[in-house]
Amino acid sequence: MIRLMSMSCIWMVVMLFWLVMADDVLYKDRDQPVAARVKDLLERMTLEEKIGQMVQIERLVATPDVMRHYFIGSLLSGGGSVPNPHATVVDWVNMVNEFQNGSLSTRLGIPMIYGIDAVHGHNNVVNATIFPHNVGLGATRQ
Repeated sequence: MIRLMSMSCIWMVVMLFWLVMADDVLYKDRDQPVAARVKDLLERMTLEEKIGQMVQIERLVATPDVMRHYFIGSLLSGGGSVPNPHATVVDWVNMVNEFQNGSLSTRLGIPMIYGIDAVHGHNNVVNATIFPHNVGLGATRQ
């Protein structure tokens, strides 16, 4: 009798797991049409998640926990906003990945968009090639 009960418990756990995993998540299926994916995602989102996705905050006030808790959709490194004063490409990649991990750990796993003020080139990255702005402007004229 005890063995029969334990088998029943195992069966119920397996069925519960299957029901949870059987949820069709269209918005993550790249084979689905974009309109169907967007509709599916929007129907799943709470008001707080929708608001968070429309917000862009400055990197200085962001943390992975802020990204996760407020469902922030976009970060910006404004002029001079750097991971550290002598940031290398690796420093930038690590910083962005930490923020992205915070975003991806939300219920829906929506990635964030990262923006950077690089109008004059990526002068905030040590050893980056910077193209003189005035040369670019001059090249647009006859």
